[in-house]
Amino acid sequence: MKKYVELNLGFGDAENYIKRENKALLNRYFIKTEELYNILDSSRYFLIGDKGTGKTAYSLFLSNNEFGNTSSYLNYIRETEYVKFIQLKKEKQLTLTEYTNIWKVLIYVLLAQQIQKGEKDSTLFSSTSKFKPLKEAMDSFYKSAFSPEIIYALNVIEETKEVAELLNKFFKISGQENLSQSFTESKFQINLLYIQRKFEDALGSLKLEKSHIVFIDGIDIRPRNIEFEDYLECVKGLANAVWTLNNDFFSKIKGSVGRLKVMILVRPDIFSQLGLQNLNNKVRDNGVLLDWKTTYPAYKNSSIFKMADNILNSQQDEHQVDGNCWNYYFPFKPRVYNKIEDSFISFLRFSMFRPRDIVTMMKILQENLKQDKERQLPVIDQLDFENPEFKKKYSDYLLGEIKDYLAFYHSDKDYELFLKFFEYLNGKAQFNYDEFMFCYEQFALHIEKNNIDTPKFFESSDSFLQFLFDLNIICYVEETEDYEPHIHWSYRERTYSNINPKVKEGVKYSIHYGLQKAFNTGKAYKKRVIKKVNRRIDKK
Repeated sequence: MKKYVELNLGFGDAENYIKRENKALLNRYFIKTEELYNILDSSRYFLIGDKGTGKTAYSLFLSNNEFGNTSSYLNYIRETEYVKFIQLKKEKQLTLTEYTNIWKVLIYVLLAQQIQKGEKDSTLFSSTSKFKPLKEAMDSFYKSAFSPEIIYALNVIEETKEVAELLNKFFKISGQENLSQSFTESKFQINLLYIQRKFEDALGSLKLEKSHIVFIDGIDIRPRNIEFEDYLECVKGLANAVWTLNNDFFSKIKGSVGRLKVMILVRPDIFSQLGLQNLNNKVRDNGVLLDWKTTYPAYKNSSIFKMADNILNSQQDEHQVDGNCWNYYFPFKPRVYNKIEDSFISFLRFSMFRPRDIVTMMKILQENLKQDKERQLPVIDQLDFENPEFKKKYSDYLLGEIKDYLAFYHSDKDYELFLKFFEYLNGKAQFNYDEFMFCYEQFALHIEKNNIDTPKFFESSDSFLQFLFDLNIICYVEETEDYEPHIHWSYRERTYSNINPKVKEGVKYSIHYGLQKAFNTGKAYKKRVIKKVNRRIDKK
């Protein structure tokens, strides 16, 4: 076996695997789960999962490999695209319906380029008559230098008059259009509708030998200079376009072996705000929910353990029996609650059952081992895992993930205010409902005394408790009849039928193990003298 410091543990952010030199690395590390095959299902349009659950990794693996007779391509929405959408909204005074129509055309442009590349050797593809003039018109518009990215596809929207004229010209030359038509800059919607129809005619006529998927990533990140309402209107238009195209157009194309599909990558909390009807049914029937949870006794058969073990196993000169690599590099068996447990259970306890959490812990342990010149061990032992420096670095990572989540909705000031609440816990990692209410009350007094604008998440004690639960900062603990604790985490409660689990009031709560260092909890401080004030807490 190689020394632990010699291993390449990959990246916590899967976007790094886009680089050509890292594509082979992802293929080595990737494990094919049931979710991978579900993604290929033509009726699944939404890839749903929290940060770090692997949405980008799944779509990148499919984009890097022709898998299941499917050619895929991953596109990102960046800050520049949001800015252009807002400019278009101001110039054209766009409605949500018009946003949806714009997204349809953008997706058609991206898909047409992907099909052209993926089906170039197909005799069925080359025989279609309606796609040829479309290709010629787009080649003319882009001067045969189109790059398959959203920012370049937006050029079609900005120049609808020119694109519509080119399509009319080439379709007329091919005999697919009877009349020459004139288009004007002022008739944006008419131009856009004409472009949309021509793409639908061309794509609907294709006889494809393989399926094609366009993945759209990046909607989980809202640029700081884009107002939330502007952002939400843009992604609502995207979600409506994805639903309409997949359900009303792509699914009705007949006579083709291959199928067309567009799929968006989205967090559960954002998915709930997209304005889609019958949300629960759409999650169940049209979504793929990335779920890595397992139980401690059954972890050896879990996908998250196989993922971690495979990262280690794939780098050995000889393939090892499943589980052997993990047991070699992490041989320690700590005693927890008077019970001996395997090392991976300790990793699970400090994680939120996300691949990124496990990989980050592995990488931090490796970094610390490299820096420790006195202990150049070939493997990790219990002292390394219990090292306060390791726990601090990992806790900072989890806090960074929370900061990224909050940045989607809130300002930096809101984040700093959020952190201050934990000072009022006075070091407690476990607390009951009355203690929470007292801390909330004292924090509310601080906000009032300092004339601080109240963030939405702090509008009531109920909403703030739910907010902490949604972020997996706290779990709630119920006692069973046999006095055994029943622990509830948001990430463990989430299912297809319960995409946004609710916290329970009036019980006990505990801060996540991995975050206790970041919030300076886990060890109670000497009590401060705080004058209790009778103050009514509004509940909404």
